[in-house]
Amino acid sequence: MYILPATDLYDGKVVRLYKGDYNQMTVYSDKPLQIAREFADCGAEFLHVVDLEGARDGTTPNRRVVEKLVEKSGMSIEIGGGVRTEDTVRTYIDMGVERVILGTSAVTDPVFLEKMVDRYGDRIAVGVDLAGGYVAIKGWTEQSEVSADAFFSRLQIMGVRTVICTDISKDGTLSGTNLQLYKTLSETYDMQLIASGGITTLEDVIALREMDLYGAILGKALYTGDLDLRDAVKLARVNRP
Repeated sequence: MYILPATDLYDGKVVRLYKGDYNQMTVYSDKPLQIAREFADCGAEFLHVVDLEGARDGTTPNRRVVEKLVEKSGMSIEIGGGVRTEDTVRTYIDMGVERVILGTSAVTDPVFLEKMVDRYGDRIAVGVDLAGGYVAIKGWTEQSEVSADAFFSRLQIMGVRTVICTDISKDGTLSGTNLQLYKTLSETYDMQLIASGGITTLEDVIALREMDLYGAILGKALYTGDLDLRDAVKLARVNRP
């Protein structure tokens, strides 16, 4: 299993939200590249980046920051937030991003999603953010009428390879992750599943690893010091080929 430390960007700064609430934002650093290099020094190979302004507004205001992370962090980058046109997808791929994550557009425009998967294959991932069993959109500010089961089934039929699934009720709470959700998903669908939201302890990491997930995203627990990234990376690598 891969450990993906998370860098959420807002106004060029590294921040974290509480349960996706933009009014409950904590700024951790105004130096995203320095944070990324520290993560790389701990052995992390992937960096999970979210442009929070983009996710909410459908824009890419932090694109230059992402470009710098791609060029200088020494990590493979996956980026989501505001990716709603092919021009944005192509821009990120051309700058060297490993995976582009579709969120809102994957829910609201399945034709667009299918086209992107057909054209860019494994370079396209989908972010599935869940609230009460339904998929949330627009930076978690709206809840769609699409259920988790219906959406995952649709993604598998389309051939989406990588899915990042977040339980919004756990995100940023340091309360532990939704292990039952990921167990059910991993047993039901044949995808590279990345767990996100509330991963707080090494026990969480071990439990997710034992489900043979592709990856786990670590966010707030890294910034508060509740979880040591170096230890998490070592534990997660145990079942990798």
